[in-house]
Amino acid sequence: MNSKILIFLLLASSTVSAQFKVNTSQFNRKNEVTLVQKGNILDLKWPAGGDNTGQVTLDMTAGQPLFKTIAVGVKGAVKTVSTNLDPAFLLSIGKRDLLSQNGWNIFFDKVPQKPYKTFPIILEKLSATVKTIGSQTIVSINSLKADHFSGDLEITFYNGSPMFNIAAVISTQQDATAIVYDAGLIDRKAGWKNISWISTKDSTMTKSVNTTDSAKNLAVKYRAIAAKGKEGAIVIFPAPHQYFYPLDEAFNLKFTWYGNQYRKMFDGYGMGIRQDLKGDNRFVPWFNAPPQTRQRLNFFCYLSPVDENAAFTEVKKFTHNDSYVKLPGFKTMSSHFHNEFVMKVMMANKDMPDVPDFVSVFKKTGIDIVHLAEFHYTAHPNGPDELRLLELKMLFEMCKRYSDEQLLLLPGEEPNEFFGGHWLNFFPSEVYWIMSRKKGVPLVENHPVYGKIYHIGDKDDMLKLLELEGGLAWTAHARTKGSVNAPDVYKEEAFFKSDRFMGAAWKAMPADLSQPRLGKRVLDLLDDMNNWGEKKTIITEADLFTITPENEMYAHLNVNYLAIDDLPKYKDGWKPVLTAMQKGKFFSSTGEVLMPQLTINGKTSGETIQLDTGGNVNIKLKLNWTFPMNFIEVISGDGSKVYRDKIDLTNTRAFGDKLFQFKTKLTGRKWLRVEAWDIAANGAFSQTFYIGN
Repeated sequence: MNSKILIFLLLASSTVSAQFKVNTSQFNRKNEVTLVQKGNILDLKWPAGGDNTGQVTLDMTAGQPLFKTIAVGVKGAVKTVSTNLDPAFLLSIGKRDLLSQNGWNIFFDKVPQKPYKTFPIILEKLSATVKTIGSQTIVSINSLKADHFSGDLEITFYNGSPMFNIAAVISTQQDATAIVYDAGLIDRKAGWKNISWISTKDSTMTKSVNTTDSAKNLAVKYRAIAAKGKEGAIVIFPAPHQYFYPLDEAFNLKFTWYGNQYRKMFDGYGMGIRQDLKGDNRFVPWFNAPPQTRQRLNFFCYLSPVDENAAFTEVKKFTHNDSYVKLPGFKTMSSHFHNEFVMKVMMANKDMPDVPDFVSVFKKTGIDIVHLAEFHYTAHPNGPDELRLLELKMLFEMCKRYSDEQLLLLPGEEPNEFFGGHWLNFFPSEVYWIMSRKKGVPLVENHPVYGKIYHIGDKDDMLKLLELEGGLAWTAHARTKGSVNAPDVYKEEAFFKSDRFMGAAWKAMPADLSQPRLGKRVLDLLDDMNNWGEKKTIITEADLFTITPENEMYAHLNVNYLAIDDLPKYKDGWKPVLTAMQKGKFFSSTGEVLMPQLTINGKTSGETIQLDTGGNVNIKLKLNWTFPMNFIEVISGDGSKVYRDKIDLTNTRAFGDKLFQFKTKLTGRKWLRVEAWDIAANGAFSQTFYIGN
């Protein structure tokens, strides 16, 4: 191997003092964690759930593996899971286009088609800090370097769980930078016996370790890969949503790797997580990395004293087996899918399967209601009229055929006509309409085959149609993609101010690894719309094309929990779905954080509340979570400014639920809403509460 090629996280300190410098001034020795330093060795033990204790020995000696030992188990029977491991990171650095669209909100960027370079992130063990934050213990090791990025390595241990997180926390001073990263662990002394993963068909696969086998990229389910040593197993997995920058397709791009000399840049045999630099070969924006932001390139490790199957079982619980759990009084709803089944199968005169793949995927994921966005530049929305009406008939037949007691499949489109930018429509029943109206043609007429049909020629016609049929419209991917200036550009239009224009849709786009939450773009828009004085709501949207069981669907999905008791039957119409959306009777979630109860002064979202004589409100918020929580935030506004009140939740442990009750002072405010986020940037957010005079 060329000596000039740097290995990842090269342990390159040229001198080490007799006692490695460790700052423990912020470490709480009463927090159930023990820390012992002996020269260059740090021994850390933490409560790992049940009667288990986790134990990690870190070696700060130059040239030695950082993780000397990793162990877990009950007292007297602690199992050594792995020894002599080094964390490893590859950072790919490209250029962000900040000029052609809405600055950092850009999606239509093709970073890998421009010059980029990949660098190993090199660790030089200079000093360390150990601090306690709530129920977390963070070991920060200085310093990291990769081209114009620098920072520290952070290892975070979570009381109550055999899980820890390894992060390269780095920043740059350069502007217009986009990044992506690969990461993992390198087994320096061949301690692993097997590598295991779960196939896309949901079966556990195992491969015996041969340390000379060249590295391979794997398409897996649950984004996880495991190594079994002499005792127990360790699983590596990323944050389930944060690690996946936005794409049009949820293709499974082989997000894990194992083997020797990964990308010919890691020295040794290892395993980990990875990104395909070319993405889905459409628009590939990577992650934003604005100057001076602390980008957290991270992955999780989960320890089992038993084996890889036991470890996988526990890891899958963090995402409820990649599904959305049922909550009493709620139905799950997801929107914006360009599956194009009508055009690809029905209009092509192909046989319709009893259960198409996309229906199986939705059902397995636990989604009750799916709002489609068919005919996305594939059909004939402007006519010829008879062809357009036939396409709609096929759409309705498909939805009716595949809807049942478990799934309500609903017609919808992304018309992108009349209003400006991109937007979606949703009617509470089947509606036949054509996106053109010639001179002299009436708005509404009776068709001999299809009954009532509409001819729509402009924004006024469109608004009239929404009013007559009780439909909704909203901005798709607001302030980015094809809606780069929307809804701002039409916020004074009559159609936007109408209650038929619901608002906008949220997706984790763009991606920024320095943010503790996802989807800041549309959360900020909701605040702006509230300060404009408009009563608007935002649902989550997937905005995806291909839907197959082999895809990495869960990472790119999100869901709305609508406050409706019963799933409507397709034949009866689905007005309760639209009513809940328009009136803000729902919360939205990535799946790991849930809000089964939120009342403010006894009222629910979408309603108007009154402040008490002291300007306060009483908030009751029930949360369920899998990963340890990070914070709750109450966001409010006065018609001009936005205010944020954060409640720290770092004392929480994995897999919990709690009813939080607190007062918040809101004198002079006109509205408020609530968000809750965990340590992996998974979260949930409410719709708006309005404050009366």
